[in-house]
Amino acid sequence: MTPTQELAGFLVDAEVSEDHRAKAADYLLDTIGCILFGAEQPWSHRAADHALRTGGDGGPCAVFGAGFSTTSPMAAFANGSSAHAFELDDVHEEAASHPGAVVVPAALAIGTRIGASGRQVLDAIAIGYEAMGRAGIAVGPAAHMLAGFHPTGQSGVFGSAAAVGRLLDFGSDTMTRALGIAATFSSGSTEFSQSGGSTKRLHAGRASEGGLTAALLASDGLAGPTDGLAGRYGFCRTTTTQPAVHLLTERLGERWMIDEITVKPYAACSDIHPLIDAAIEIRDRGVDPDDIVEVHAEVSTKAAEQNGLDGTTSVMAAQYSGPFNVAAAFLADPGDPATYTDDRISDPTLADLQAKVSMAAADWCDDTYAWKMAGGLRVTCTDGTVHEVRVAGQRGSMHQPLSPDELEDKFRRLAEGRADADAIIRFVRSLHGADGLNDLQEALA
Repeated sequence: MTPTQELAGFLVDAEVSEDHRAKAADYLLDTIGCILFGAEQPWSHRAADHALRTGGDGGPCAVFGAGFSTTSPMAAFANGSSAHAFELDDVHEEAASHPGAVVVPAALAIGTRIGASGRQVLDAIAIGYEAMGRAGIAVGPAAHMLAGFHPTGQSGVFGSAAAVGRLLDFGSDTMTRALGIAATFSSGSTEFSQSGGSTKRLHAGRASEGGLTAALLASDGLAGPTDGLAGRYGFCRTTTTQPAVHLLTERLGERWMIDEITVKPYAACSDIHPLIDAAIEIRDRGVDPDDIVEVHAEVSTKAAEQNGLDGTTSVMAAQYSGPFNVAAAFLADPGDPATYTDDRISDPTLADLQAKVSMAAADWCDDTYAWKMAGGLRVTCTDGTVHEVRVAGQRGSMHQPLSPDELEDKFRRLAEGRADADAIIRFVRSLHGADGLNDLQEALA
């Protein structure tokens, strides 16, 4: 039995606990909020336009916030792109990927098409998180990212394929084929962090669509490799220099990926959330931004190489930039998505403070990357006072999780202006006993 076959067998047979269904509901609610907010962004409009051109109108699956329904692959593409559209979606830190934006749209699309129960959809979400997280940690995420791959687009296809396969009641052989086919659709680079563009916004949508398509092809009998994940030329060995293939199956059923999720309190890359937490703590000590002479930030090697860009050049750059987010934590509110709008990022006071921030890699940050994100600040003021704060395990992570009330407050903020926001919360909270998704689809269409 190959490692991919062993993982596939677990994905089709594993019993999902009530606790994990409750977590799946939490992350479903969070992802829906991200979709509703993200659907308003211009790059999401373009993704929705593509879905309409490709899949047409009148299909079984709603494109949330766009006013039309289409095929399940195109709904997964559009809704996944919206979920990942503004750096608000959840994260599996060690896998360095965003499972909600990939798994949830695929599960909702197929769940709607086949009339699945709420419980079946929640189980599928938990299974999708498992497959995506396992692929992400087994590929050696630090080396994978530093090679230029974007994990959400790369490992995401396995999460959506697994969620769809669970909903379609695959046996282990069909699930193995689905994972093997999904490896063919794995894609996404991090060049956006160097020369710009909006491609990152599409990676979750493309992974959601690709994994869903892989599962449908497997259900039609298309053959896939029996070791698409761990084989000699499988995903985990060809896109990294440091594969950890044993993690595909180590402690299956004991360690669940859905237990290790970060819900983002800030609309920025999670690698730099520890810096935001540290800046907020220093700000709350009464430090005036005008009195700051210099800021030295210690971060992981990955963040030092990929998150040091000028955040005033674009919304994407602002959300990915460590220096910008340190400045924003002193001068604005990183918990408010409006902090990252075009008008706000062009504020010269943000640019001035950003210019005082330097970033360097630190061993203590690399030591726990990416299982526990870490970062620290040393802020020097005009009177010679120095403030130092280190953060390991940022707010919103499994090490410091948001409360249910905080999670619901985030949803209401993202769904601002919707009179049915509380009704959506109630529906998702009771989804485990619902016969289907029709009410939710109608509310979000």
